[in-house]
Amino acid sequence: MTYQKAVYGLIRLLAVAMSLYHLVVAFVGAPEAFFFRGTHLLFALVLIFLLFPRFGRGEGRTPAVTDWLLIAASLVTIAYLWLNHKYLYERFVFVDDLRPADMVLGSIFILLVLESTRRVIGWAMPITAVLFAAYALFIARVPLASVIEINYLTTEGIFGIPLSVSATYVILFILFGAFVERSGAGKMFMDFALSLTGHSVGGPAKVAVITSGLFGTISGSAVANVMTTGTFTIPMMMRLGYRPAFAGAVEAVASTGGQIMPPIMGAAAFVMAEFLGVSYLTVAVFALIPALLYYVAVFVAVHFEALRTGMRGLPREECPRLRQVLRERGHLFLPLAIIVGVLVAGYSAPFAALCGIVSVVPVALLRASTRREINLRGVIEALESGARGSLSIAAACACAGIVIGAIAQTGLGLTFTSFVLAVAQNTLVPALVLTMLAGIILGMGLPTTPAYIIQVALLVPALVKLGIAIQAAHLFVFYFAILSAITPPVALAVYAACGLSRSNLWETGWAAVKLGATGYIVPFMFAFSPALLLLGPWPQAALATLTALVGVTALAGALHRWFLGPANAWQRLLLLAAAVCLIKPGWITDIVGGSALAIVALAQWRARASGAAAATAPLPPGAG
Repeated sequence: MTYQKAVYGLIRLLAVAMSLYHLVVAFVGAPEAFFFRGTHLLFALVLIFLLFPRFGRGEGRTPAVTDWLLIAASLVTIAYLWLNHKYLYERFVFVDDLRPADMVLGSIFILLVLESTRRVIGWAMPITAVLFAAYALFIARVPLASVIEINYLTTEGIFGIPLSVSATYVILFILFGAFVERSGAGKMFMDFALSLTGHSVGGPAKVAVITSGLFGTISGSAVANVMTTGTFTIPMMMRLGYRPAFAGAVEAVASTGGQIMPPIMGAAAFVMAEFLGVSYLTVAVFALIPALLYYVAVFVAVHFEALRTGMRGLPREECPRLRQVLRERGHLFLPLAIIVGVLVAGYSAPFAALCGIVSVVPVALLRASTRREINLRGVIEALESGARGSLSIAAACACAGIVIGAIAQTGLGLTFTSFVLAVAQNTLVPALVLTMLAGIILGMGLPTTPAYIIQVALLVPALVKLGIAIQAAHLFVFYFAILSAITPPVALAVYAACGLSRSNLWETGWAAVKLGATGYIVPFMFAFSPALLLLGPWPQAALATLTALVGVTALAGALHRWFLGPANAWQRLLLLAAAVCLIKPGWITDIVGGSALAIVALAQWRARASGAAAATAPLPPGAG
């Protein structure tokens, strides 16, 4: 056996062991924090140093001596905590002096976390963590021993809430996605969307929206979603005449929204539940209406653009029949239904994920059409894929713990809150705009989860102090951490889509911003109207949802120059005004917005009627 094959076998063995360990823990319950979180992080560190060796980020190389030394250092630093767990719980934090071994191993451990994060997700997150640690050391004058102590010997730094969420929730739902993908659900989602909208106006783009929304709620990753569904949807759109930039933008925007779409959402949603001290189901409930607004707006924008440019749908004979899709593969929706049912029954999210994972194999075996997808090799590959998919989240959460520790030690969160309030002059709208800009900038260089965690520490307190409901404040920063994936210049989902569509990055990026414009507006909507988060009486929530739906439709019409027909300049201005009024809560603005929309609709209906009358009028004598 060659060295390379032996390494690959070790990687597969460790990845499968990591997945099985977390499945067992989900069933029997988590051990003590340092053991559980330490084991999770140790698996991640070892796999990262094996999969991304020789100080690079590309897979496929064999580990060098330095990589094995880093693996050994990971084992030693975490084993030290296991062997000394009694000492950790008996000592007084920030009172008892650190042992020499604590200082040395703690320093090595922090460097290991920074290096593993750099290898798997790049420089942005480690640099951010180093800057926060430098602020603590050199600006706030926190002793080096205290920085090491909070990150290595407590559960307030690296072993804090973000890593706990990664170990408890995220890996299980990533595993669920891996199993669902192996069961053939990807084809089911595609065929389901094709059967619903493939033949309609702009059918391929609508297929991309529906498929990416369905798949994205399971994958929780915008880039992974683009690379999975985009390989089918982008060529399909381009084949029917869509511009490459527009095709790439549709896929990027639709894939990005998967992280805000219940029932599963992205990894950061589980962190949000932990921060808010509520169940994950509660987070999913108040995220539901904003997510629907996002996808309705994208769907309508695609429809208007298709009408304006004359894009047709696929020939009906190329689209599968809905009845046939549901008969052959509809049962693959059952694992999702099981997860929702278990959550509604009051069980924990990890147990719900476990039930969903366990159900995938028997559900796939129900029909011959999906039975061939399931075998022992496929199960092992799903276990391996799930572990691999969790590495970037585990590393990012561990690295985010350094940031959280620095903020806790220095009081930087209070300082930043005071700064935002001073700049905004205690006025809500400027504070929200500042928060939006900070969220997008932070999110451009970071994955969603660490970007959200940092914003919770820095930005959420200011919003809450200005009177925003805490749920709305968390969801506000969550949205902009996600939307950075489609916001130039660092728009990772757009980068991925451009690779498939071969389109210009900037053209695709701005097309994505235009398509996803509602995503930038929705957070302001629920910040001013918490009823959209289902936090108030249901009649109020229903009215707010209805007016918001009409408002986002008007906004899409203004941006894409179409409503009931082509929209000229004055009609686009009225549509934009209607959108703003309907989006803002209040019966006066609703009446004004509805009136503006009615004027545009009436004008376009009369233009269409007069055009139809002219087309059917008899020719004058002698004509023709």
